[in-house]
Amino acid sequence: MADSIARTSRPVTPAPPTPASWRLARKLLFSIDAERVHHLAMASLSVWSRVCSVDLPSTDVARAPALQVQAFGLTFPNPLGLAAGFDKDAVAVPAWQALGFGFLEVGTVTAQAQPGNERPRLFRLPADRALKNRMGFNNQGAAACARHLERWRTAGRVRVPVGVNIGKTKVVDNAHAADDYRASFAAVADVADYVVVNVSSPNTPGLRALQQKDELLRVLDVVCGDNAKRQVPRPILVKLAPDLAIEDARGCADAAVQAGCRGLVLTNTTIDPTGLVGPVPEGSGGISGAPLFARSTELLRALAGEYQGKLAFMGAGGIEDGATLEAKLDAGAVLAQAYTGFVYGGPGFVRRALRELVARRGSTAGLVAPITSADATRR
Repeated sequence: MADSIARTSRPVTPAPPTPASWRLARKLLFSIDAERVHHLAMASLSVWSRVCSVDLPSTDVARAPALQVQAFGLTFPNPLGLAAGFDKDAVAVPAWQALGFGFLEVGTVTAQAQPGNERPRLFRLPADRALKNRMGFNNQGAAACARHLERWRTAGRVRVPVGVNIGKTKVVDNAHAADDYRASFAAVADVADYVVVNVSSPNTPGLRALQQKDELLRVLDVVCGDNAKRQVPRPILVKLAPDLAIEDARGCADAAVQAGCRGLVLTNTTIDPTGLVGPVPEGSGGISGAPLFARSTELLRALAGEYQGKLAFMGAGGIEDGATLEAKLDAGAVLAQAYTGFVYGGPGFVRRALRELVARRGSTAGLVAPITSADATRR
């Protein structure tokens, strides 16, 4: 395999079809500041979470038996989940299930509550079907997230796996990062089905330096060491950046295997604007959505091919429809995650993507090859 993965601009492709009603609603919503809409959406979803049904029938494509996935010792009703960053504090867990997601990842949370970076910090790039953000891990803290998730569980409102994504507190320097991640892990481990160690956000100064093998291993040895002492250890995964050179990505994968992690999430946002066709706000930030698809999928395919049987993979970056979802699975992902695709695709996004996936793999459930994978061997 080549020692580097060339950066490729995404091909100019038409936007996935969406209902006219959503296109009209999206036009209105996109006329309002992006972060304000996000907060309005989260407030609405939080309220809906109190009353929405989380017991979906098997006739719902989101619960189609052919789409069920077994991974990390967990059962996922379907392979498409909500990526971290949308529901940072676990305030709308039931709503995501009702919208059809097969799992969700809350966070990123940090050991200490923090406000994040200065506004404006969230931008739409509609010409590229993308977002740019420099949020900076704004969250109420790992302990608050754990309390919210525990309340949903106690109320019997959780039917799918819920992971928690943990990051480094901004004011903590990298020399003390391991203890900071340890504190976050301790806060959420009892209520998380799996935990993702996020060392790849571009919006916390110095965080991506933890993607060096020795630095990452220092963090993972602490988190995985504490996890091994638990009566019921949690699956630990690591989330990496798409901007890593392939050798650095291999180093991170080696560290994950050595520490006893179960998998990788590929990938976070990119800082590379290559290939964007529309205007881009000035300043730092990570780009998500359609422009990320090619690079993130290439890295997924490369590492999944090399680490098969040692790590399992979640694919994230540029999932807009059933075709892009299938491409992640074909590249080696057991599961996939979406964020920007949901923003552009609206409330019906998940079920449209799943129906398209079923159609692409067979017209009836009986003809669909089961999208399952043997759990990665623990090393």
